[in-house]
Amino acid sequence: MKKEDKDLLIKQLNATVKEYAHFYFVDVEGLNAQQTSDLRRLCFKQDVKLIVVKNKLIQKALEQMDVDFSCMYPSLAGSTALMLCNTGNAPAKLIKEYSKKIESGRPKLKMAYVEECFYGADQLETLCNIKSRFELIGEVITLLQSPAKNVVSALQSSGNTLHGVLKTLSER
Repeated sequence: MKKEDKDLLIKQLNATVKEYAHFYFVDVEGLNAQQTSDLRRLCFKQDVKLIVVKNKLIQKALEQMDVDFSCMYPSLAGSTALMLCNTGNAPAKLIKEYSKKIESGRPKLKMAYVEECFYGADQLETLCNIKSRFELIGEVITLLQSPAKNVVSALQSSGNTLHGVLKTLSER
């Protein structure tokens, strides 16, 4: 590959990584063509972009970013795929689900950058349990609405009780 082509590929990869909030390095070594195709289909369905590119090109693209990703470079060994998404836990769930189907246990997590934090290969379960920003906002809104709903409910029930007592007294 010519140097100009590599530079262009690095710029494209850099732009692609900037489009997404989260990314994962995944070991896909040992997957045959059919398994890789199935994995790509699953990724497409869950809005996860799967890119297989040389490790050195990934590293050079990350070096041009504003964030220091140097702690991730040692995990760039062997066959690496890059999973990009805007939902932090989607690739983790996909990896966990798909690796159960394959005898080799692949794909395997190498490293992840989610919610501006770095996660190692042993933290797949943690990544699966991370809630997205929108899920957390929804929970906070639900918690804030709960006391108001309780007050409204109490006022409505006491009104019905008061109405029932007045009706019973008027009937006597």
